[in-house]
Amino acid sequence: MLIGFVRHGLTDWNAVGKIQGQTDIPLNDEGRLQAKMLGERLKNEPYRWDYIITSGLSRAEETGSILASILNIPMLEPDIRLRERAYGLVEGLTADERETRYGKDWKQLDLGQEKDLDLQVRGMAFMEEMWFKYPDKNMLVVSHGGFLAQLYGSLYKDQVVERIGNLSLTILEKKDIDWIPLLFNCTRHLMEEKQH
Repeated sequence: MLIGFVRHGLTDWNAVGKIQGQTDIPLNDEGRLQAKMLGERLKNEPYRWDYIITSGLSRAEETGSILASILNIPMLEPDIRLRERAYGLVEGLTADERETRYGKDWKQLDLGQEKDLDLQVRGMAFMEEMWFKYPDKNMLVVSHGGFLAQLYGSLYKDQVVERIGNLSLTILEKKDIDWIPLLFNCTRHLMEEKQH
């Protein structure tokens, strides 16, 4: 079984550095273009995908829909376990606004944000259920940067430190009890467009 994790495309809030969390911000035109570029890449690679599942937030849902139409594969019902971390009082704030209101150590304060462990638990529960339900299928999963960083951190313990890029692709393969990374946080499809 392969799972290809995709971070949704760019939004206006991403572009200005606002934390989105579970606020439902749509893709912008650049985000839609990014999704098309990844779809074209996936269409021309040897991996075959059976279906797509998303978090249900519109930025992930639209990214998934664009990929599904290019790859001609179905979308399953959204799974809320794939949603971005709830960020509480800092949703909608830029880095400067967060630090001005709450200080540089805002992440250490209880501002209503979901805890790392809670994200990891729901991420691992999703992985186990997909393995149980669809062990012989390959799925694309469209989710969110904060959530994916915690999931990867849970799977690979302190090895993941880089930021998860918009429309990045990570492919994991289930082998025995482990998820082996075949590709990690790859945005090659976005780089190729910039060179033309």
